Amino acid sequence: MIVPLALLAALAPSVLANVMILDSKNFTENIGQGKPALVEFYAPWCGHCKNLAPIYAKLGEAYGHAKDKVIIAQVDADGPGREIGGKQGVASFPTIKWFEANNNVDSTKYEGGRELEDFANFIKEKTGVAARIKVPHSDVVVVDTDSFEKVVMDDTKDVFIAFTAPWCGHCKALKPIWEKVATYYKNDPNVVIAFIDAHAPQNARVREAHEVNAYPTIKLFAKGKKNAPIKYDGYNWEDKIMSFINEQTGLHRAPGGLLDDKAGRVATLDTLAQSLFAAPATTRDAIYAEAKAAAEKLGAEGAYYARVFKKVVEDSEEWVAKETKRLNSIVVKRNAPQSKLDEVKMKLNILSAFVKEKVEEAAEKVAEVVKDEL
Repeated sequence: MIVPLALLAALAPSVLANVMILDSKNFTENIGQGKPALVEFYAPWCGHCKNLAPIYAKLGEAYGHAKDKVIIAQVDADGPGREIGGKQGVASFPTIKWFEANNNVDSTKYEGGRELEDFANFIKEKTGVAARIKVPHSDVVVVDTDSFEKVVMDDTKDVFIAFTAPWCGHCKALKPIWEKVATYYKNDPNVVIAFIDAHAPQNARVREAHEVNAYPTIKLFAKGKKNAPIKYDGYNWEDKIMSFINEQTGLHRAPGGLLDDKAGRVATLDTLAQSLFAAPATTRDAIYAEAKAAAEKLGAEGAYYARVFKKVVEDSEEWVAKETKRLNSIVVKRNAPQSKLDEVKMKLNILSAFVKEKVEEAAEKVAEVVKDEL
């Protein structure tokens, strides 16, 4: 018997990123034909389906090496696959079903989690075939009951830890933010951004010891205060979390990874810098001498202030503008090591205290206040 080419084409499934795309015409010819299958019945307009799409595509990639052992498939059950969706009793989207190797009629509805690891664990349990999941780099330190004491209770570190559960929607929303925060603080040696699956049975002792009753629970175990952790009750927003960490640790890290505008600044030297511009030429030398002495007393913290004071007094005020422009170009390019970018940002912050326009604006405001009081 010769099978027409048109019929073969109709029965052949298309494959998108290792996910087999099926419809009502080719479903029975591909499912139940010797390989087990996980099939998602979806609708293009479904919001939950859209959220699941990138995870399901990664699942297909994770099993791309085992196409001869297991099928990862999708059916548009509100389009070309509406008929087969009806036969399978699909009443909501997405509906995910497991088909055994030799059965395309009876199926088991998948009721597990919808993270990549959840699907992979389910398939491995059913078939013994493990997924090949590409694990992205992470600066978050993952701890469990065995490592909690060593990592979190290390009295030389400020440890900010999220107690989470895999089924928790708020925890899932926090995850990408947590990753960013960890990356931003990775060059601060005394800060650790950590994570623990507090819902896991093996971590029950930690959960109970630290009275974790809701997810996510976020706490700071600060240096010297390990027995009195501080609970974070703010919004789970990148800037709010970082403000809390900075406030508790004395750091000045900003969203994006650079330092904020306060890093490296010394209030007394800022005041002297502003006074230098406002003072008449006859008193500038005295102010410079005072500033030089104050900067030297601070050591490394005041070294760059001393250099700028010297340049402004002995060279030219224009040097500040030129140096600011040069350093700004380094920050904009962002191709230097983080330690270098931190150094440059602190110098820029210090230079901003020597900007004449700011000093003049401040003097005008003072004059206005005095005028109002009179």
